[in-house]
Amino acid sequence: MKLSKEVKTALLVISGIFLLIYGFNYLKGESIFTSQAVYYTEFDYNALSTSSSVTIRGNAVGKVSDIVYDFKTGKTKVYFTVDPELKFSRNSKIRLYETGLMGGNALAIIKANDTEFAKNGDFIESEIQPGLISSLKSNFTGLSSNLDSTLRSADTLLVSLNTLVTDTSDDGIKSTIAELNGTLIAVKDLAVSVQAMVDNNDQKLSKVIDNFNNTSENLATLSNDIKDIELSKTVAKLDETLATFNAILKDLDDGNGTVGKLLKDEALYANLDGATKELEELLRDIKLHPKRYFRILSKKEIPYTGNAESN
Repeated sequence: MKLSKEVKTALLVISGIFLLIYGFNYLKGESIFTSQAVYYTEFDYNALSTSSSVTIRGNAVGKVSDIVYDFKTGKTKVYFTVDPELKFSRNSKIRLYETGLMGGNALAIIKANDTEFAKNGDFIESEIQPGLISSLKSNFTGLSSNLDSTLRSADTLLVSLNTLVTDTSDDGIKSTIAELNGTLIAVKDLAVSVQAMVDNNDQKLSKVIDNFNNTSENLATLSNDIKDIELSKTVAKLDETLATFNAILKDLDDGNGTVGKLLKDEALYANLDGATKELEELLRDIKLHPKRYFRILSKKEIPYTGNAESN
């Protein structure tokens, strides 16, 4: 079946109209194939436009569909559509907020925790979140006074710096810079002198480095030799000797053996002390009365008396 030119033209015009309507709604963020849930709220003034975004937790879920001024109440009714899959309480809030510094506003759904879900066409209460620009406008007086004080302080600082720079006295910054320049020149001359000294003593420095390398090699060899020595056996023998010495000291402390008894037996010490005193008295008497003990020197026996002064 062939179509006439008139029918083809009519179909083409209808298709164009349909595509125009679809494209217009697509640009507005609406779809003509899916149904949208419609709600409305009220504000004291209008700060929105049709197709302004409706978000929840930062995610776009709908658009502003219509804005109507109510002449009876003096309020602005804002109708908005959201995805029908979105469920939120009718006690939620619709918050008007600024989307950025360059302007533009949007609506945000602040969900309530109850389960009394809103139905299509319900009224949702609104609230307004002050934006950065509004806060700056309300605080502009304080900011301007603070800015004026800051500018005055900056001007005073610049004047002080200018005075310091133009000061030609010994305490001025020019004098300080001149002294710093002289110091840098002296440091540069010192560096040149050190470089010249290094160049002149290059061979000596090389010998010193070679000697240091040889010394380090000798130390490495010595450390290897020390490592090869059976140092552990020597330490073990020393440990055995110390253990034996500790055992001897323990026996002395416990009073074992002759030396231990001499150290610990007080009676033996008393006897030795008494014997020593008697021996001292005997030697003293021998010195004072030698004739009593050596009959060869004396024919007459002299009896012993306790008086050391008799002769």
